[in-house]
Amino acid sequence: MQTSFTPAQLADPAMAASEKILRTCVHCGFCTATCPTYLLLGDELDSPRGRIYLIKDMLEGGKPASPEVVKHVDRCLSCLSCMTTCPSGVHYMHLVDHARAHIEKTYSRPAEDRFLRAVLARVLPYPNRFRLALLGATLGRPFRGIAAKMPKVGNRLAAMLDLAPAALPNRSAQDKPGRFPPAGPRRGRVALLRGCAQSVLRPDFNEAAIRLLNRHGVEVVQARGEGCCGALTHHMGHEDSSHALAKRTIDAWIAEMDGEGLDAIVVTASGCGTTIKDYGFMFRDDPAYADKAARVAGIARDVTEYVTSLGLSEPVVETDLVVAYHSACSMQHGQGLRTEPKALLARAGFTVKDVPEGHICCGSAGTYNILQPELAAHLRARKVANIERVRPDVIATGNIGCATQIGKGTAIPIVHTVELLDWATGGPRPAALDGVAERRPALAAAE
Repeated sequence: MQTSFTPAQLADPAMAASEKILRTCVHCGFCTATCPTYLLLGDELDSPRGRIYLIKDMLEGGKPASPEVVKHVDRCLSCLSCMTTCPSGVHYMHLVDHARAHIEKTYSRPAEDRFLRAVLARVLPYPNRFRLALLGATLGRPFRGIAAKMPKVGNRLAAMLDLAPAALPNRSAQDKPGRFPPAGPRRGRVALLRGCAQSVLRPDFNEAAIRLLNRHGVEVVQARGEGCCGALTHHMGHEDSSHALAKRTIDAWIAEMDGEGLDAIVVTASGCGTTIKDYGFMFRDDPAYADKAARVAGIARDVTEYVTSLGLSEPVVETDLVVAYHSACSMQHGQGLRTEPKALLARAGFTVKDVPEGHICCGSAGTYNILQPELAAHLRARKVANIERVRPDVIATGNIGCATQIGKGTAIPIVHTVELLDWATGGPRPAALDGVAERRPALAAAE
């Protein structure tokens, strides 16, 4: 794509990076075939190619964001399926992140939109605040019908209430800074991201990861001072707050790396993992953090990626469960991890089924299922229908957002991949599987 940025514009490193990305695009349109919003809406401006045109016009012209640009960029899930499809290697993620930051700096959203986004940014990254908010949602659920009728924000308030769990899990005894020693000789030492929303919604994910890693001879440390990785607010265009959160976590991990050392930083939420692996780019122009961020990004690993490098031990539990593996967009498109989780599940003794249209997003996408609830609901229905076509006993995924989104649309239990691996190699049976054995005869009869 031809561009005409001025030398003054290109003196801005962010603008220079985006200009390079824009020049990579050759207008081929391959991205339209795999873009969820284009598949739903059929509007060229709701495809990556269309958004690239809008972003180019906005940035090149030095313009503030217009309502049209905001509408179509807001509809983007950042699922990154377009990056997997693109034959030219257009780094759409960095371009749309820049566009979102530009929107937040130059566009005045309606008051109700600003308020909702501010609440999400000030609540979700902080576990204690998030827990209180979910308790409030429990009290507010009987008034969902009234909330849904509120002008301008009713659909999003209803979505928030719908996504909240019926009951909050108890706080995990392991959700605190500390170290968890391996069983037997130490083979490695890793830091595990505690996370923010996941630690409240599904603390069992990290509990299973700690058991699994300890069983494989890995010491696990949860670093003091670590907090949210910044992914949620980063993808909302809130650069200052997302970078502040990320810096705090980088500092916590660097202290461990420069202390007793780390072989990896292990992440059980693939949405967080994609952002952490991109820290080097995010802080490339920050003299105080460029080197530290690159070091952290260089050893960040999804939990299945790290366990693959260790080699999964032989399973000690025999199971004939059929697992539908849902590959989160941030896993397959963001990190390029497509075979590792499925291979581990198969080695653990499960029958693994691919989900039809597995490259299409489930509609979670961070805060998307709150901010764009109608589109998210259509995508969830499409995803659930495809999952149910393969008649699984259980769904496995590697991202808390997907687990929450899909779990609200089906009665099939959904667990983290690491929970199944932990169970197969000697850990407890995941609580979500209670009653699954009773379902199998009914499934067999239906077939």
